[in-house]
Amino acid sequence: MKLSTRGRYGLKAMYQLALHYGEGPIPLKSIADAQNLSENYLEQLFSSLRKEGLLNSVRGAQGGYLLARPPSDITVGSILRTLEGDLAPADCVIDDEYDCENEEHCVTKLVWIKIRDSINEVVDSITLQDMLDEYKKMKKD
Repeated sequence: MKLSTRGRYGLKAMYQLALHYGEGPIPLKSIADAQNLSENYLEQLFSSLRKEGLLNSVRGAQGGYLLARPPSDITVGSILRTLEGDLAPADCVIDDEYDCENEEHCVTKLVWIKIRDSINEVVDSITLQDMLDEYKKMKKD
């Protein structure tokens, strides 16, 4: 399973906001420049993240974006699912409404379920604060 640019770029941008948590709104251009991302593309991603309640926006000359909650309350999983949708390796393990003609004899569905559950467990256990803490450790070494 490979994440799209939506998930990868969105996570980078949210991390950038976490670095400046508590400092007030950060202009989109600053976020884009710091992470070497397209400003226009970020605007699209931020629209989804804002609708999901992960970001707030402030208009005006001193405006920009800021996290809606502390970095310790925002998981990587919530960001990725907002931008990517369900994090499952196959359609048959996303929801119960998927109709598969081979389900009764499918030997791989158990594998897809275990992969899905493992991915969700990992991304839901990592917060933006965890990423900040890891970054601080890296800088010390």
